[in-house]
Amino acid sequence: MTVSVLKIAAAAAALSAAAAIATSPAAAAKPDKERCYGISLKATNDCAAGPGTSCAGTSTVDYQGNAWKYVAKGSCVKMGGSLSAKQGNAKPVPQS
Repeated sequence: MTVSVLKIAAAAAALSAAAAIATSPAAAAKPDKERCYGISLKATNDCAAGPGTSCAGTSTVDYQGNAWKYVAKGSCVKMGGSLSAKQGNAKPVPQS
């Protein structure tokens, strides 16, 4: 193969990978939403929930601390959730 053929093949592979990442649901930007950890019920999380899970619907217990759901921006903490993964599975306590 010539150098130009290799460059074209490498460029095509890079574009293909970039397109796959850009169309992935987990990578999609949701400016009006935020990830809220510790509020989803068993098997209702929106994406990866840590070890032993792969994506949506794979949380293993209610209120799993490392499982998240998308919620309206600014509402997570009010519902008793966390903006980052947390330990445990305690039921969220809504804030006033």
